Amino acid sequence: MSRLKFYSERQLSTMFSPRPGETKLGEKIKLATNLEDLEKTEAEFVIFGIPEDIGVRANYGNPGTSNAWEAFLKVFLNVQENQHNSGENILLLGEINTSELMQKAGNIDVSDPNYVQKLGDLVERLDSAVSEVVKNVISAGKFPVIIGGGHNNAYGNLKGASEAFGHRINVLNIDAHTDLRRLEHRHSGNGFSYALKNGFLEKYSVFGLHQNYTPQYIFDEMNASEALHHSLLEELPKQQRPAAFKENLDFVKKEKFGLELDCDAIANFPSSAVSPSGLNLEEARALIKEVAKEINCCYLHICEAVAISNYSTGKALSYLVLDFIKEKTHA
Repeated sequence: MSRLKFYSERQLSTMFSPRPGETKLGEKIKLATNLEDLEKTEAEFVIFGIPEDIGVRANYGNPGTSNAWEAFLKVFLNVQENQHNSGENILLLGEINTSELMQKAGNIDVSDPNYVQKLGDLVERLDSAVSEVVKNVISAGKFPVIIGGGHNNAYGNLKGASEAFGHRINVLNIDAHTDLRRLEHRHSGNGFSYALKNGFLEKYSVFGLHQNYTPQYIFDEMNASEALHHSLLEELPKQQRPAAFKENLDFVKKEKFGLELDCDAIANFPSSAVSPSGLNLEEARALIKEVAKEINCCYLHICEAVAISNYSTGKALSYLVLDFIKEKTHA
């Protein structure tokens, strides 16, 4: 499987609409045609997508996360280039080539008693592709911004970053779930479990956790470990959330760490496990801007979003990405 699908200038031009007297990000953003461009570009931020929902399905979840990347990109490229936004410091790397894996996943009969295990085998192949791309981006001295797919891709992010730095790294996860489920077949609910087991994850902090969807065995593991930290949404009155978030950030920020934002944490956000309860979008925007100020933050991953016709998923994702990039650029 070819690990990356690059875009041509012609493909890119079909995704945004120039207007006289205006400039769009799509007209200024840099475009990669091969991995060697990572070493050549002066751009600091490297954006790529993972259009898949195999890991979500392997976790008995609702499919649809495969379409978030395209929805994001079509909005992002049409953002106005102005005194607040610039594409000059951004390289569009392309997307992980998931077509073969998605086709194989679609051909597995859901009545097959080994259905989720077979999906898990495909997730492992995806892990390899994601980790290799992240490793290449960080090794080139760039900052990866990763969009789309299930939270299973956190494992590939961590593996790639850890191998690039040569040591374990930390993670701050804004999420309704821990994704610390048991070490069974690979899926979207055990990316951090496998990262801990395989020596890629050092300290892990999850903010906005929902108590109703966290098994007791995971609470037991977190309570018994000094490397695991969490804050429950139910114990966070709105006015106390910024201070609680700072505690979660302080737990990981002294060493290299990745920021994971699972859209399940945002109330009513179209996602694989959409919830009526959670953070609002403005809170999420404020939180990621706080993280962007930290020099040790080494990647951003936004996942589990689903694009639906009556909600501008792509616009919401664009706000989050641009908030982070602008804040980190000026940090």
